[in-house]
Amino acid sequence: MACARVFGRPSLPAPARAPRPPGSCACAQTRNRASPASMRSSAPPFASRLREFVFRLCEQLGLHQVTRYQAVEILDRFMIQYIDKLYSSTCPGSDKDTEKIDWIQMQITIQEHFVLRIMSCVQIASKISFHYQIVDISMALKFLQSLGYSYKKEDLLNSELLVLKTLSFQVNVPSPFTHTEILLEVMGYNDPSVPVKPLHSISLKVLMFVYLMRNTIYENLLKIAIENSTPTELQRTKFLSVKEDCMLLAVGVIGTSAFILNYTPWCKVVQQLASISGVTEESISEFSQVILKHIFPGENH
Repeated sequence: MACARVFGRPSLPAPARAPRPPGSCACAQTRNRASPASMRSSAPPFASRLREFVFRLCEQLGLHQVTRYQAVEILDRFMIQYIDKLYSSTCPGSDKDTEKIDWIQMQITIQEHFVLRIMSCVQIASKISFHYQIVDISMALKFLQSLGYSYKKEDLLNSELLVLKTLSFQVNVPSPFTHTEILLEVMGYNDPSVPVKPLHSISLKVLMFVYLMRNTIYENLLKIAIENSTPTELQRTKFLSVKEDCMLLAVGVIGTSAFILNYTPWCKVVQQLASISGVTEESISEFSQVILKHIFPGENH
């Protein structure tokens, strides 16, 4: 199949300066107790910079793009569950002042080891994508030392084990990158006239843009869905399943990319995506329009 060559490993970028770690952990700065669902439904502004940091870290390590997305998904799930467990264990039944002091101290500990946790998630993600490059302990240790950290091998092993145990070893999580590539392969197989190679190239760029702008884009999608500019907490919680739908994200990205590519008729792409994915044509069209408005603000689509 001609389109099969499209999905080979791209050439690795030349090494650049090491990415600067986030200045603080937004999750750890949360003062109020929150369930994993509520924390995920109202991601902090910090989240975009965090995703960018993980992407840059993976780029510096020469990792494939699939590993970058996998690492972010693992980190996201880990931090939500880890912080929720820690907060639940801070002086249960104590007065609020004591509980607040304990939680502040806990936050300091989380922040001190946050970059180590990020590296552990990247290591795990690289092992899941074992047919690409794996980040071993020596490689991870050397990179952390370049950032000014003085961890030992035991620290990396313990951190990786902490992530795995917190997630109950369920780390092979869905990735929008994988969904996007599979959909493109199926499209090319079903209809050889589809320009899979240029569509693939644009889709990867659009996917990265949406991923980094995730909070803003999904916030606008939520407001359109409920036809209200001030969503309630209940509406945000119900919308959570939409934010976590990798298939919806993938079809939205491909639909947007087909529009940018000016592939006609665009409705044909939407119909084919709907047929393959099970997502309605209306949902694909609506999501694509939201993405386009952020890529090309001020223009009508």
